[in-house]
This record gives sequence, structure tokens and C-alpha cells, in this order.
Amino acid sequence: MNDRLYSVDEVADRLGLHVRTVRSYVRDGKLAAVRIGKQYRIAHADLEAFTGLPVPDSLRETVVRQRHSDVSSIVEVDAIDRTLADRLITLVTAAAQGRDPHSQPMRIQTVYDAERARLKIIIVGGVGDTARLLEYVEGVLDS
Repeated sequence: MNDRLYSVDEVADRLGLHVRTVRSYVRDGKLAAVRIGKQYRIAHADLEAFTGLPVPDSLRETVVRQRHSDVSSIVEVDAIDRTLADRLITLVTAAAQGRDPHSQPMRIQTVYDAERARLKIIIVGGVGDTARLLEYVEGVLDS
């Protein structure tokens, strides 16, 4: 069991709240705390009870984030017939779904305007996956 006491500043940083908000919670009895001198201290267990979530032993411990990047691409193809548009839509959708399940998610949206014979493909995904998908599109359009 962790019997560490946190300052109001540490709790405010952890919860993403203003210090005055945390003090208000303490004064209103919403967050249990003890007064030591002129400052409040919040016990680890009381903080967990307040948030309803486990709190890491160290408030300075941050969530490990992996760097990733997203690309947003809009491909507009003019003078395209319905058959080729359907072929491209099928290719793009299948390629986006057939990737490694552990890779970054990819979102695809397609719109075909029959009156203007225009296809719009909107792609949001990782840099490498999007680049490969755009190469597939280029290959179909060039054939």
C-alpha cells in the first residue's frame, strides 16, 4: 500500500485542474485531505477513491506515448467512369482493411459524383500506409 501524501499542486497537475479547483474540492469534502500547517495533503488512497482510477506511485510518472504521424490526403480524379471508380473504391477499401492489425488505423472515405464523373478519395492514416495506398491508386489510374 502506498502511504504517500500529495500536495494540492501535484494533484492539480495530475488531474489537469486548477489549484483553486482542487482546494475547493477539499474544502467541500469531495476530496479527502489533511491539513499540515497551512497546506493540504492528499493521501494516495484518497486520490484513487476520488478519481475512481488507480494512481501511479509517482505522480510524475507519465503515460508512455509512442510517436506516430498521420497523413491526410484528398485524391480527386476527374473524367472517370463508374466502372473504374468502383474498381478504385474496392482497391482502396480492401488495401486499408487488409493491413497488419497492430499498425496504425487508417480511415478511408470515397465519394463518386456521376454527373461530373469525379471520384474523391479521402485517406487518413500513417505515412507509409498512405504512401503505399497512393501508389496503388496511381497504378490503377495509369493502367
